Amino acid sequence: MKKLFISQPMRGLTNEDILKAREEIRVRAEQLIGEPVELIDSFIEDYPGEINKSIPVWYLGKSIQFLSQADVAYFGGDWRSARGCKIEREVADKYGIKIIED
Repeated sequence: MKKLFISQPMRGLTNEDILKAREEIRVRAEQLIGEPVELIDSFIEDYPGEINKSIPVWYLGKSIQFLSQADVAYFGGDWRSARGCKIEREVADKYGIKIIED
């Protein structure tokens, strides 16, 4: 069973919308890979620090930590327009993590 990391745009979406899209991506990934996947739970609802302009950097750092555990990274939705997704894509590529793109 492969470990799956999902990268998707989240700005402006509700938690419910994000989680629904993640489940749809998981199903597509299993079909493409041809076996069940273990979804890395990289969705973080709460920021544990002070509210300031570095919040996106904190989330990106956590995402890259989760990405380090992945066998496969799936880039879903309009990921090409999200700066965090583009950085995650570059990291996956440079570190040899298999990539699937919508």
